[in-house]
Amino acid sequence: MKILVTGATGYLGYRLALSLAERNDEVHILVRNPNSQNIPQHKNISVFFGDITDKSSITEAIDGCEQVYHTAALVKAFDKDASLFYKVNVEGTRNLLDLALETGVNRFVYTSSCSVIGATIQEPMCENDTRITPLDNDYDATKYQAENLVKEYNNKGLQTVIVSPSKVFGPSGFETKTISVNTIINKFINGEFTFIPKPSKLVANYCLIDDVVEGHRLAMSKGKAGENYILGGENISFETLFQTIGTLSEKKGKLIEIPKIIMKIFAIMQWIKFKITNKEPLITENSIRQIYCNKIFSSEKAIDNLGYKITPLREGLQQTIHFLKNQYHV
Repeated sequence: MKILVTGATGYLGYRLALSLAERNDEVHILVRNPNSQNIPQHKNISVFFGDITDKSSITEAIDGCEQVYHTAALVKAFDKDASLFYKVNVEGTRNLLDLALETGVNRFVYTSSCSVIGATIQEPMCENDTRITPLDNDYDATKYQAENLVKEYNNKGLQTVIVSPSKVFGPSGFETKTISVNTIINKFINGEFTFIPKPSKLVANYCLIDDVVEGHRLAMSKGKAGENYILGGENISFETLFQTIGTLSEKKGKLIEIPKIIMKIFAIMQWIKFKITNKEPLITENSIRQIYCNKIFSSEKAIDNLGYKITPLREGLQQTIHFLKNQYHV
């Protein structure tokens, strides 16, 4: 089968493209930078140079494809040009949906994020629960808009399915984000200072990348058109997460709990630095609100309807620690 994967130079898209190629699918990947070190290499992968924000550049890559996995997005807390979030996450998605509908693509899986569902209180949030906090950052807002577009095109006759991963971690060849679960784990097992929110009993949901890749395939083959599926893992507090990592790695970094007020001061300093140097801040006041809250999710719908399976957190962390130790020669 001929399949288009966008975002194949990203953390998740890279693994997804290789997984499909290893199953003997003919995989087309759309790549902006021909010199990227993150282009997956496989005899069943064909590279096409283009950009989802340029509709005409996608035409050759999508030609003859029966399925599309759209994982590409602008994923960051802040960009100097805020309009890029809309251009990439909304207009880029629209371009792909248009072409998929025009060229007769059978199925379209869109990678969203649990961040669109937002913060939780105590009980796990599900796919159709009402968000309890405002869409106060450009990433969440544009991913929400893109989700609505995907549903709209499903009503136009293109079979679309949305998947929403939570915090993804696990073995992969590279990282595309400065701050990720993997990079934080790596700092901790190297004995470095690791900053976590105070109180450390705040809970988040963590999912292994292999589970999420398989979840994408299951959504493509079994997902009901027009539906959204959370691809998550176990819900665990920051405190318990790092206790577990310390036990498994036999190393313990220096955990420092940071009160929200201190983080706000740091964000203000980052903003002042940005205004002086034009260097984008690592964290903003809006992104702080995303950290100091519970993010508890349920994957029951994906488990029941797709056959999605969750690797036990300890097992996933063990794989990740082993990978990081070998990669960085800890």
